Amino acid sequence: MADDGAFSPAGEGLSVTIGIQLNMEGASENREELLEDDDEEEFEMETNDLDNVGDQVLEIKSNGLENVTELVPGVERNDLENDGEQILETDSEQVLEFESNEHESNSDQLLEIPSNYHDNNSDQMLGIPGKEYENDKDAHTANVDGQIDGLKGKFYVSPVVGMEFESYDDAYNYYNSYAKEVGFGIRVKSSWTKRNSKEKRGAVLCCNCEGFKTMKEANARRKETRTGCLAMIRLRLVESNRWRLDEVKLEHNHLFDPERAQNSKSHKKMDSGAKRKLESAVDVEVRTIKLYRTPAIDAVGYGSSNEREISNHIEQPKRLKLGKGDVRALYNYFSRVQLADLNFFYIMDLNDEGYVRNVFWIDSRSRAAYGYFGDVIVVDTTCLSNNYETPVLAFTGVNHHGQSVLMGCALLVDETMETYVWLLRAWLTSMSGRPPQTIITDHCKALQSAIAEVFPRAHHCLCLPLVIKGIHEKLGEVGRSEMFHTILNRMVYKSTKVEEFEIDWEEMIEHFAIRDHEWLQSLYEDRERWVPVYLKDTFFAGMFASQPGECMSSFPHGYAHKQTTWNEFFDMYESFQQKSIQKETLDDIESREFTPELRTSCSYELQLSDIYTKEIFLKFQDEVELMSSCFSVTQIHANLPVITYLVKEQDSKGDARDTRNFEVIYDKIGAEVRCICGCFNFRGYLCRHALCVLSYIAVNEVPSHYILSRWRKDLKRLYASDLGSNNIDITNPVQWFDHLHRRAMQVVAEGMTSQDHHMVAWQAFKESLNKVRLVADKRV
Repeated sequence: MADDGAFSPAGEGLSVTIGIQLNMEGASENREELLEDDDEEEFEMETNDLDNVGDQVLEIKSNGLENVTELVPGVERNDLENDGEQILETDSEQVLEFESNEHESNSDQLLEIPSNYHDNNSDQMLGIPGKEYENDKDAHTANVDGQIDGLKGKFYVSPVVGMEFESYDDAYNYYNSYAKEVGFGIRVKSSWTKRNSKEKRGAVLCCNCEGFKTMKEANARRKETRTGCLAMIRLRLVESNRWRLDEVKLEHNHLFDPERAQNSKSHKKMDSGAKRKLESAVDVEVRTIKLYRTPAIDAVGYGSSNEREISNHIEQPKRLKLGKGDVRALYNYFSRVQLADLNFFYIMDLNDEGYVRNVFWIDSRSRAAYGYFGDVIVVDTTCLSNNYETPVLAFTGVNHHGQSVLMGCALLVDETMETYVWLLRAWLTSMSGRPPQTIITDHCKALQSAIAEVFPRAHHCLCLPLVIKGIHEKLGEVGRSEMFHTILNRMVYKSTKVEEFEIDWEEMIEHFAIRDHEWLQSLYEDRERWVPVYLKDTFFAGMFASQPGECMSSFPHGYAHKQTTWNEFFDMYESFQQKSIQKETLDDIESREFTPELRTSCSYELQLSDIYTKEIFLKFQDEVELMSSCFSVTQIHANLPVITYLVKEQDSKGDARDTRNFEVIYDKIGAEVRCICGCFNFRGYLCRHALCVLSYIAVNEVPSHYILSRWRKDLKRLYASDLGSNNIDITNPVQWFDHLHRRAMQVVAEGMTSQDHHMVAWQAFKESLNKVRLVADKRV
């Protein structure tokens, strides 16, 4: 699975910890740029008056620059002739290369950009002279991603996906300085914080012309300045505690106005801060920003050992790989389904050349099912990450029988963050903007970033079986050993407290000498997304494998294989949907007629035998039966109305020496019971430990708030989408149709439950039709 960035590190020659320090300074129009080199390989870009040029000079000599729009390729511009293309290489007159040799920390560095793009009598050089070079091998040569304003001689670095900053303020100040140089203002469009914390985790900074003011915000005395501009950057706090640019849009839909931009709030704030730091002899504003070099930046702007491969990758227009008959298969399926399903939803994403990049679709039954079972969603990218012929991604939920339910499918061109953001927004649109509580995916950084953007309040977790599988594969011989397998399983699945897991992890990596394994370390940093002991407050409805051997199978597993064609896939998809509907119908009938054989005399078993569907009751019945293994309940702490109990449980094999302790908290006021094992959130019903405490304190029935409606067999579920309201525009015939169709389909769904229901529904339709015709007759 692809990582968060567009490109993966090529290897060995480039460190991702090299700091690039950008000093953005405002000065007079006649100015030059300084680059300073220090021992930590940090680059300082300064702008000073010509009178203050030191020994280390960034020199831009320009004699009549004409039509210079871009110094370094890789940044998309509106004024390029080949609009929409991203170019990394130009002609022989503008060759930008990256050469790297191992040097000591005090080695010299040279950034050189030879260019004959303009008149022959002009040259451009970015230089950091330290000592004299004895030969070319002693120099670093790198690309610099920037732009030149030929009229004013100004230089600035454009935002690039993958840039990293030491702090949020650094990132904000960088984009603000860039905006001021170009001629627009910025503002914070949105930001989000960590759950149960004020710690900022991400933000979107946009052009101050973004969006449009509402009627309430509009002021008749002031001219409207917003144009719906899409220029923006999206920031995210990553594992290294740096702020990374995940998304960049450079194109504006308005002209730049430097004078008006100077008066924007963001630049006024910047100017006032600079004034406090003015030196008496120099009229210049200084702002130091640390920008870290990363493989993603190097791939686009600073050079890479994989430069040719990356260039080829970027220059190819992104589009779905289509085989013979694939488009026809897609068209036939959509045409056929739309005739039978008026609430079928699909959307296509096209590139600038009109080619299909991504497709998403969902039928009306799935949209309606989401209203009942949309609390937990699994995003399955198996076909996509394993390069199947059909690059399908599936959204899956679980119904009241614990059976997988499709919540939409997509065909995707790649696994980039941009693609995933498009997909999640399309999916959210089809669900009328209602996000899930919990979303489970594999370990894909791009998808993780997209979820943080589109579903900032959802609990994003990783599929535990895939994580465990990845650990065994990544660690090679160590991962294949039986001892490692046993230790890992015990640590992941048996830990009841965070401290237990973290101590055991330290012992494991020390024992197997895997402390320096980078992938494993990054996985550990993400442990709150996949280790059960951290996830007890997250609801999963049985879709998270909290015990060894558990696995939730979903479409397309068992249907699609690596060579499945599109035509075959759509046949399989329809077959899966039909079988799912049939199975759910049969399960409903079986649950209504099911009279379970009780295994105990426990009142909880009898109570829920009449409420839960058959499949869920059988699982709950196992918990009731295992109450017999809990041989001791003791009150250990009381802070009324909250009381803490300790439940001792014997090993399932009956070994008295192997016992485990479980703390259960009971709140008398709300009749709330919570076990440290987290069973209720993981599975959706109470565990044996909680039941033992309820029995111990003489509570004879399971409290109603622990009987979830999603498991009830007596709840009528109408799979007719009701995603709108009764408020319609009486002048809009389209809304008439949509409103009437939704209501009619609800009657159809009710009418299919039995023969009697069918007859009543049919009679109601006939009576309604006669009444409507009477209205028409009166008008005549």
